Amino acid sequence: MNDRQLVIDVSGINKYFGDKHVVKDLSLQVKQGEIFGFLGPNGSGKTTSIRMLCGLLTPDSGQGSCLGLDVLRESAAIKRQVGYMTQKFSLWDDLTIRENLDFVARMFGMENRKEAVSEALEELGLTGRQEQLAGTLSGGWKQRLALASCLLHKPKLLLLDEPTAGVDPNARREFWEEIHHLSAAGITVLVSTHYMDEAERCHRLAYIAYGSLMASGTADEIVTNQHLVTWEIKGEEIQGLGHSLKDLPGVDLVASFGNTLHVSGKDGVILKNSLEQFVQIRSLKMKSVAPSLEDAFIYLMKSSPDQMRG
Repeated sequence: MNDRQLVIDVSGINKYFGDKHVVKDLSLQVKQGEIFGFLGPNGSGKTTSIRMLCGLLTPDSGQGSCLGLDVLRESAAIKRQVGYMTQKFSLWDDLTIRENLDFVARMFGMENRKEAVSEALEELGLTGRQEQLAGTLSGGWKQRLALASCLLHKPKLLLLDEPTAGVDPNARREFWEEIHHLSAAGITVLVSTHYMDEAERCHRLAYIAYGSLMASGTADEIVTNQHLVTWEIKGEEIQGLGHSLKDLPGVDLVASFGNTLHVSGKDGVILKNSLEQFVQIRSLKMKSVAPSLEDAFIYLMKSSPDQMRG
């Protein structure tokens, strides 16, 4: 990876909240214009990790840079170049779209705020609705407004914390088209998500479980590196057989996919022998399939016990 292209380059980053070690020796690199996705169980430290990378939280130890600034000593300067879109809509329902953006521009102390607001309205397709009260907007339009407010001060780095929660599929698709447009313009995007289809839209991914980075890379790399062998099982009353399959030798994971089950394991020989006997007795069908990103992440989740309880 070319160092001149790196927007984020950190190693050994740690964060404690009281006696909880919530981020453990995080090392990560993100290139300019990259859409980098973060996945992991709730409460596992992924949002804390992203906030430290963006200057919104100061690490307790470690080293590295973001936007050419030191993540431990210059977090305030980093934060000024970051746009942060929270999961919960945090603008003002009783103000119009334009009034909301103007208020945010005032908070940033922007001298050319009228022009900046008009430009943001145009770029996010909000001009025709600029006099509509924010509280009357659908989830998708609130999402556009929130993104517009994040982009007013022309950030170099965008942090999106589960940005499409609660919006319809069409709005999600349009939102991701806009994110890729921003990426192509050179803005680096860090995004946390629980949706596998959104994860696959990212250039690279990190899976964080209970404070530790368990896997990173492209979607294909993460799937390949789990070394899973996966079989698709189908037949009558298949959904009631999941618990029986989990007890078979060689089975590490059973996951439902519509009217089929995906059964995965590390030892392909033992897995195949177990499944062949199982399906023969029950008149089911099995076929080999490529493990999906969802298979890989379910496996990672199952193999990373919560060490932060206690």
